[in-house]
Amino acid sequence: MMKVDLEEDMPPQLPALTLHDASARVIDVRTQYPDGLLGVPRSGLRLSWRAAADTAQVAYQIRWGSQVSAVTPPIASDASIGIMAPGPDLGPGERRRYAVRFATAQGWSRWSDDVVVEAAVDLSALDAVPIGGSEPTEGPVMLLRRSFTLPAAPLSARLRATFWGVGELRINGRRATDEHLAPGWTNYRKRLVLGTWDVTDLLESGENAIAVLLGDGWYRGRLGWENGTEQYGAELAALVQLEVECLDGTRVRVATSTEWVTSTGAIRSASLYDGVEVDLQQDPTGWDAPGFDDSTWTAAEEVAVNMGAVEPRITTGVRTVGEWAATRKARGAHTLIDTGQNIAGWLRLVVEGKAGARVTVRHAEVLESDGSIHTASLRTARATDSYILAHDGFTTLEPTFTFHGFQFAEVTGAAVVSATAVAVSSADLPRSTFSAADPRLEQLHSNVAWSQRDNFVSLPTDCPQRDERLGWTGDAQAFAATASTLFDVESFWMSWLRDVELDQDADGSVASVVPNILNEPDPSTVGEWTTMGRAGWGDVATIAPWAVYESYGSDEVLIRQLDSMRRWVQSLEQRSVGGLLPTEFQFGDWLDPDAPAGEPWKAKVSADYVANAFFAHSARLLADAERLVGDSGNAERAAQISERVARATWNRWGSQAAETGTGAAIALEFQIAPESARTRIGDRLARNVRRERGRITTGFLGTPLILHALAHSNHFDEAYLMLLRLEPPSWLYQVTMGATSVWERWDALAPDGSINSGALATEGSPSMLSFNHYAYGAVVDWMYRYVAGIAPTRDRPGYRRILVAPRPSTEIPWAAASISTRLGPASIDWRVTGSHMDISLLVPFGADATMDLPVTGRSIVELDGRPFSGGSVGPGQHRIAVSWPRIADPSVSAGASSR
Repeated sequence: MMKVDLEEDMPPQLPALTLHDASARVIDVRTQYPDGLLGVPRSGLRLSWRAAADTAQVAYQIRWGSQVSAVTPPIASDASIGIMAPGPDLGPGERRRYAVRFATAQGWSRWSDDVVVEAAVDLSALDAVPIGGSEPTEGPVMLLRRSFTLPAAPLSARLRATFWGVGELRINGRRATDEHLAPGWTNYRKRLVLGTWDVTDLLESGENAIAVLLGDGWYRGRLGWENGTEQYGAELAALVQLEVECLDGTRVRVATSTEWVTSTGAIRSASLYDGVEVDLQQDPTGWDAPGFDDSTWTAAEEVAVNMGAVEPRITTGVRTVGEWAATRKARGAHTLIDTGQNIAGWLRLVVEGKAGARVTVRHAEVLESDGSIHTASLRTARATDSYILAHDGFTTLEPTFTFHGFQFAEVTGAAVVSATAVAVSSADLPRSTFSAADPRLEQLHSNVAWSQRDNFVSLPTDCPQRDERLGWTGDAQAFAATASTLFDVESFWMSWLRDVELDQDADGSVASVVPNILNEPDPSTVGEWTTMGRAGWGDVATIAPWAVYESYGSDEVLIRQLDSMRRWVQSLEQRSVGGLLPTEFQFGDWLDPDAPAGEPWKAKVSADYVANAFFAHSARLLADAERLVGDSGNAERAAQISERVARATWNRWGSQAAETGTGAAIALEFQIAPESARTRIGDRLARNVRRERGRITTGFLGTPLILHALAHSNHFDEAYLMLLRLEPPSWLYQVTMGATSVWERWDALAPDGSINSGALATEGSPSMLSFNHYAYGAVVDWMYRYVAGIAPTRDRPGYRRILVAPRPSTEIPWAAASISTRLGPASIDWRVTGSHMDISLLVPFGADATMDLPVTGRSIVELDGRPFSGGSVGPGQHRIAVSWPRIADPSVSAGASSR
């Protein structure tokens, strides 16, 4: 171990290194990457740890090393989230161990268990070359294979791979990883991620075989409603390298080359939108196992691709997140399958049929009034899996290289013996729980969580079912805070935000879909329709990084995205005329429920007001980020831009805009209105909500903000009136109609069950109707903050400071929530009985909590049995009692708001 004179380097106020605090222990240590991710970037590693002790952390040390170990001097700090790892960059393929211990005023903890990090290799050191075959676009899935021999049993083995297309890796007849659709969808021209997996258990001494299925996927398959293919290239390729260390000390490397062979098999086509065509009669049995005769196969071809785009991945891929039995019901000549849940995924069927029979599986989200599946909203996506059976009797059917957004399916061609729903997502680690007195809120929470799962298939998409499934940035910014609460998706966001930056134009404009496959119109018609730099969509560049920072607590996302944030705000400055953005096409408050039929961009609120308000908001977020991780001069300039644009926006449009729900919410939440007008705007917004009996009057941009605006202006009666409304348009109307995910349109289903056509008024435009869109699910962020009453704060993000602000109502006398923070679990459970409110609060070690309790002039507050007059609350389990709490009354006849 490297010798360091720690006592000399130790700040004098810290306890001696030999002093032990028996109450102090490190529970676990993690990096910023998902647990078990191998082949991570060699630089920029960060550590976070969960701990426990009787008193606060005052310092920490980090021990690190591989062949040789070293220990940092004691570092006086209470921080434990996103700490830069000490030492030089990791070497290529290096496995390095890190451990942490921390000090309290009473002494030091023991060292934690090690967390082991394995770095990516240098691409230049790979023997592998990209290979493929000659199969056409939308043609058969390619099969690639190679046999090899190991002289002894494997000690360790690493499989490294990426694909220009989508690939599935197989070793000795078994899947080599648990991921689907690898490597996922990124901006392939500039970024393609290389995965690394431990496959030691799949190998054996003697003959082995490695194989690949290679399909079109996002790389050259059909994407978008214009039926475009080959968005990134015409030739598929696989880059694969297997590195094995055997027990006898020998090392074996198997890498893709022209010595591999290729053919086709059962999968005659595989489309993300259209499904698969599988002829099991053409399946070369055992093709992925040792001993297979591949003498008639063709030599693979080396494919010219941009190897400079390949880089280590920082997040995991698409995985199975649930499997369960679906119900089956005979209906005429077909079997109707109901999964009970709208999902992104597919069906695994066991059927009984005759050799040569064609089994067809058609998918849909909802049923028509006659009980048949509704497919019109899929537009041109066929969403159909077809199989030709190879033999009589029982056969298991499951697609590859596709997924469908569906709850129902019709199966024809064979008897269905069993049906298993398979749900897939990149959001595979739930982070929170929520419960409340009204089970409809719990169902809404479930619906939102499922819409996140279903639309986080490699990237944050708008919908998982129709011929779209694109990374719309407006949806993403609206939902970023909620998404970060529901699932542990920090690395997911950082990966996708990298593509946001890569897809920015030279002037800094941000695309409306990322990765961007939309073709901009002819410059002479740009004023009619353009997708670059649109307000509320392009602002994902500032809003999403800040939401991730606030939820998880590490400033890494701000450091990574700071240049992107700067370029976005600079692009807005460059476009401005006289200090404000000019009138031009904007999506505006998209899908305002009062917009003219078929024209969802024609909202009540001025699109110019919305655009400039978002300009001011993004500049303010940039200023905040600059203060934290950037330049103080830049921070001051950005703050001045924000203040100037906000003032000019209010002076030009504010009074009229604030008459609308979205305009008022933006004025309050984005600090557009002057302080002198805020109370008046909040009161008017509350009156309008009550006049509308809680009816939602906002679209994509206003809906995520309106309940926060009511809360911040202390109008909880009206906030609950809107949240709990059952008639359309409302959140709970969808629940009463049996929804299991969040709809794109408030009126997707009419009360009589009839289905909205989704028609658009513009000639040649496709219809627009999805039953699985997460954007309106952003309300869940408000539910955690005010129904349950637990939220992170801007000043100490990542729940290092927890805001406790439950707001009971006459309809919601109890609620509970929990969050798995980087510091440990945080939770709240409260109940109102008569004139008393009892709160159980868990604050993790390393955090504190600020109380914003629903008190009245009669209230007495006790903390752990003692009078409490305010201030912060430290870590641990606490009981809080509030007498005569303020109770919101959402009834329409309630009159004045409870304030």
